[in-house]
Amino acid sequence: MRQLTPHQVKALLDEPEAAPLLLDVREPGEFAFCHIDGSLHIPMGEIVSRLGELDPDWTTVVVCHHGMRSFQVARFLETQGFGRVINLAGGIDAWAREADPGMPRY
Repeated sequence: MRQLTPHQVKALLDEPEAAPLLLDVREPGEFAFCHIDGSLHIPMGEIVSRLGELDPDWTTVVVCHHGMRSFQVARFLETQGFGRVINLAGGIDAWAREADPGMPRY
């Protein structure tokens, strides 16, 4: 699993032909408060039951608040055969500080 900074993930998103799936694993209230546009929201506790919604061949960037839950989910995805998994280092909090200063923080 790779760990990328917010700026590195933003650069990936700016490449429309190769843009990754953003998988936000935070709780519903967290996601409602703020999220990166275009993110797929599957709370961490639902990943196992909703695994079929994800493509193991697609690049997937996993996002949470500070990068710990997303790291755990990314590791799980790797054990399930997902070969192109990225953890957003520092989570949505780092994203708001570094890539999107207008995003609310909590």
